[in-house]
Amino acid sequence: MLNICLTLKSPPLPTTTFTSISSSSWRRKRKEPNTLLQVSAVSYQDFIHFALNETKTHTTLLVPSPLQDKYNTSIANDGKTELQMLSYRAPKIRLLRSMNIQSELMQVFDFAVFPNPEFDLPIFCANFFTTANKNIIVLDLNPLHDVISQRDYKDKYYKNLMPLGLKYAKLLPWGGKLTSESIKFFSPIVIWAKFTSSQDKNDALYSAFMEYYKAWLVLMDQSIEEKDVSQIKRNCEAQHRYLTWRAEKDPGHGVLKKLIGETLAKDLLRNFLFSGIDELGSKNFLDYFPEYCCEDGAINEKRSIVGKSFESRPWNSSGEFIGNNSEANI
Repeated sequence: MLNICLTLKSPPLPTTTFTSISSSSWRRKRKEPNTLLQVSAVSYQDFIHFALNETKTHTTLLVPSPLQDKYNTSIANDGKTELQMLSYRAPKIRLLRSMNIQSELMQVFDFAVFPNPEFDLPIFCANFFTTANKNIIVLDLNPLHDVISQRDYKDKYYKNLMPLGLKYAKLLPWGGKLTSESIKFFSPIVIWAKFTSSQDKNDALYSAFMEYYKAWLVLMDQSIEEKDVSQIKRNCEAQHRYLTWRAEKDPGHGVLKKLIGETLAKDLLRNFLFSGIDELGSKNFLDYFPEYCCEDGAINEKRSIVGKSFESRPWNSSGEFIGNNSEANI
């Protein structure tokens, strides 16, 4: 499905992209089951099951991705925490993948759907971190192209979804500071929230996930395959830029490093969670984000260089970007 990009770049996605780490590292023998403490009333397995079942109602050709052979189930270095990974593809979907981490102290749910570059669809994104006392939530249809400067793209995909965004922005209010670098990858309907678990909040989160994902699937159904080579290349580069940013600056890197070590964490980020970096383009992180270059040529480890953050929702009820203007509070 990546013909335009790949004929100039690379062969089809291989079963494994490891060079120094064997596939067996991701298929460790599972320990005998032990009783996990109830971190939260939320079970992210329910989210995964819903998403897969709903996707199957919109495409009859959802099949396992080649990544599934390598990235499936693993036990972390503590011998207790389990990482469960799934990946699929379909005619309009380059990669649908999920990772669910479950331990005695936390749950992590990372679910994303990346379109094939023949379609300029947003990227569906759900990143949830849960402990007994805290939830940190990001749910969005991440724009493939800039919605701050490109009104036509924003109107195409988000104008009709603003009522949905407003509904859940009230139920799951803005979670505080978000860097100006990160905000460029979010849409006017993003849900960024922090809250203590309660039945009402858990129900609102599950409902938001279901409605957002159904909305994304409708957009997928309505999407028309792009024939213009230059536009497909533009979609390729936009998705490659997104993947490059996420693989380098994803806040989950620290959690993964603690669980499975730096080498496996980097592999998981680059070759599973944000797979496509080696297939969709050849630019590196500093090509896209030169402001992060240190004097010695290394990448600055800071998440924000500008130092600006948004303490309140930077879009108004019409989806117009207004920065930290108080009108953004909804």
